[in-house]
Amino acid sequence: MNSRYELSRRHIIQLSALGLAGIPALGRHEAIAQDAPGSELIGQLEGPQIITDPAAFPTTFNEAPQLAELVAQGALPSVEERIGQDPLVLAPVHEIGQYGGTWRRGFTGPGDRFNGWRVASGTDALLYYDHTTEHIVPNIARAWEVSEDGRQVTVSLRRGMHWSDGAPFTADDILFWYVYIYGNAELTPAKTQLMSINAQEGTIEKVDDHTIRFTFADPYYLLPELLAGHTDLGGHASQGLYGNGLFAPAHYLKGFHPSYTPVEELDAKIAESGLDSWTLLFLRQNDWTVNTELPTLSPWMLRSPSNTATWALERNPYSIWVDTDGNQLPYIDEIVMTLAEDNEVLNLRAVAGEYDFQARSINLLSLPILLENQEQGDYTVSLDPGNYGSDQTIAFNLSYQADPEIARLIGTTDFRRALSLGVDRDQLNETYWLGLGTPGTMAPIETNVFSPGPEYRTMWATYEPDRANQMLDALGMVERDGEGFRLRTDNGERLRLEIQTGVAGLMPGEQIAEMVVQQWREIGIYADVRALETTAGSQRTRANEHQMGTWLPDGNENLWIYPGMTFSYWMAQTMTGPLHAQWYQSNGAQGLEPPEWLSQVYTEFRRGYGVPLEERIPLGQNIWRILIDEVAQIGLVGLSPASMGVRVVKNNMDNVPGRIYNGPASKNPAIARTQTFYFMS
Repeated sequence: MNSRYELSRRHIIQLSALGLAGIPALGRHEAIAQDAPGSELIGQLEGPQIITDPAAFPTTFNEAPQLAELVAQGALPSVEERIGQDPLVLAPVHEIGQYGGTWRRGFTGPGDRFNGWRVASGTDALLYYDHTTEHIVPNIARAWEVSEDGRQVTVSLRRGMHWSDGAPFTADDILFWYVYIYGNAELTPAKTQLMSINAQEGTIEKVDDHTIRFTFADPYYLLPELLAGHTDLGGHASQGLYGNGLFAPAHYLKGFHPSYTPVEELDAKIAESGLDSWTLLFLRQNDWTVNTELPTLSPWMLRSPSNTATWALERNPYSIWVDTDGNQLPYIDEIVMTLAEDNEVLNLRAVAGEYDFQARSINLLSLPILLENQEQGDYTVSLDPGNYGSDQTIAFNLSYQADPEIARLIGTTDFRRALSLGVDRDQLNETYWLGLGTPGTMAPIETNVFSPGPEYRTMWATYEPDRANQMLDALGMVERDGEGFRLRTDNGERLRLEIQTGVAGLMPGEQIAEMVVQQWREIGIYADVRALETTAGSQRTRANEHQMGTWLPDGNENLWIYPGMTFSYWMAQTMTGPLHAQWYQSNGAQGLEPPEWLSQVYTEFRRGYGVPLEERIPLGQNIWRILIDEVAQIGLVGLSPASMGVRVVKNNMDNVPGRIYNGPASKNPAIARTQTFYFMS
């Protein structure tokens, strides 16, 4: 085991002394007992209030001093003109803040784009969630209405809203995306399925400058949730580089689109960029993390790109967010993220107090030393447990084909169950979760509406090596070699499995996989761990070359919003069967037909898009029952703060909630409305 592991184990005694062992995994609204171990690190789930009653809106507005100077110089319109008639009003969680300051953070490179997006984009989805993620609230759009039959959704935009360069944001920016990006086969050869229901594509029409209407042939009751969540329709900042996002700055991007730009002019821009095509140029220009000239709707706008050592953003003078006193948000002037060579360096900098707010890439194993250095570093450590069942799984590639014998075994339910019964989750929990997690399957927390029931927490997820051995024997895998490892049934050689993992990530996947491999020796299973950097791993996964892999299925408590971590849904990002995902996304035209049980999952999942929540709940519960009974993934340990839930915050930063909902759908810490964070001094 490596030195980082040994260091962590030495701190476990200190952890216990601090009363942290066994911190409970909490539901959305579960109370924390006053005497619960470590309860002082988990605060109350809270957040700013979104004011929707125009009668409660402020009638006068203020702005940051540097913006006021530009107004006085005639370089900017007044703050009233910049905000427009329909500001997005927030009541801060604690108090009205003050302007100024630089928010210092760490990031790990261009691939860490969600780091900046989660803290600085707002987010810029049309709709969003309140701090509990249980209620949809207005965001970039001020209102929405679903027709009684569920076939139309009408969305009202904010009047007088602007892009960061001062150009108006209107329904035309949504129509531009719909016609010239989504509707262009070169830019989006694989269209998002979220613009279709029951394989029938919907339409978007402009009602007036500030109103759009979605129309579908069948009911689509789920659409507002998809407009609020982390989805293909979830906003320009995160989705623009993929050709998704639902809207885009038409006035800017027309200069890179052949429908608006002469061929000679566009060819010259392509040549200057060094890229191979107009589509690559267009998507790069639409990338919120790298193009400093790209107009945005987010509270902060890009000043220095993510492919440099210092990723920096500064306040957007046209931000529509204001507090209840009429102060234009954000309070904080700029966000500056400094490149860390790896997660270990980032964690050391956090311990030293070099960051003002950091949770992303903070390792749970750093918790004891972070607590030791709180006073010296002038920061406070808090924990935000997630509601997803497993922070790390061993995911099976159910569409694997390269080795027929291994493909047959992976496709055999009792083989997957036996491997799961061969995992000692308590050992994993004590070693890599410091005893703070809940061992079990990947089922969401029991308070989740889609929870299949408490018995599914431990189904096929207890440590029973004797039972696992019996099951493997029953599959005909009786013969073993001299070292006790089982032999293949086709050629008599040792069965060799492989777990693919990343060399860097939000969890120590390589070390977790190595421990699982050692535990499997007790049931005669030999496996190697293959650690790859992110790009190589993604390429191998998309090529369907992996057998199994460590996987972070965060967000699976929001089953219809973030399904790709739970079952084979996204071709480009699924460890659980890319060819099955391709089959699903292409409506059976491409890829590999899934087994019967996965086909049932797909059928019930599709149905869920078109029914109200009360009908969707039993569908979701049954999907979970199938996935867990079939052991689509081996859940390990979860319901913990291990993934982006160890939060380090400087003591002079305020309006930070006691607890922040932790999950991809919440886009934490954006769910806390970071534009209301401020420095007290």
